[in-house]
Amino acid sequence: MLNSTFQPWTPQLVRDEIDALKHKPGALLPILHAIQDRCGYVPREAVPIIAESLQLTRAEVHGVISFYHHFRSVPPGRHVLQICRAEACQARGARMLESYARETLGIDYHQTTADREITLEPVYCLGNCACGPSVRIGDRIHGRVTPEKLDLLVDEMTTQVLEVS
Repeated sequence: MLNSTFQPWTPQLVRDEIDALKHKPGALLPILHAIQDRCGYVPREAVPIIAESLQLTRAEVHGVISFYHHFRSVPPGRHVLQICRAEACQARGARMLESYARETLGIDYHQTTADREITLEPVYCLGNCACGPSVRIGDRIHGRVTPEKLDLLVDEMTTQVLEVS
């Protein structure tokens, strides 16, 4: 299941983003960001469309996507859990939190749980250094995250509200 805030990718959606941004200097990065912002990822099928439009090779486009950890080439889970790996958070226990998250979720960075609920990603500063270790879920930043607090956050992400009629 794709996050409901994202749109399904189509060749036309990709062309629309290219047309809106292709005249900017260094247009490739803004185009990739725009596509990922709308779809949640940059589909592999979009690479030839982008390459042709910008007169680049497919390898050049793929190289940029694979170089930057921010870009995904597969749809994310319903929730994206980012753990800060910057030095301040590491000094406050982020490495232990990373290990705990990997073990608890049964996935590594850039992977999604089997139920498609949670994608785990590293991030390299959330600007919440005094309150590390920090995580971001969607647009919300949480500080002083302990394994117990992470368990509560994961429970919130995976709990479905059922309406009884």
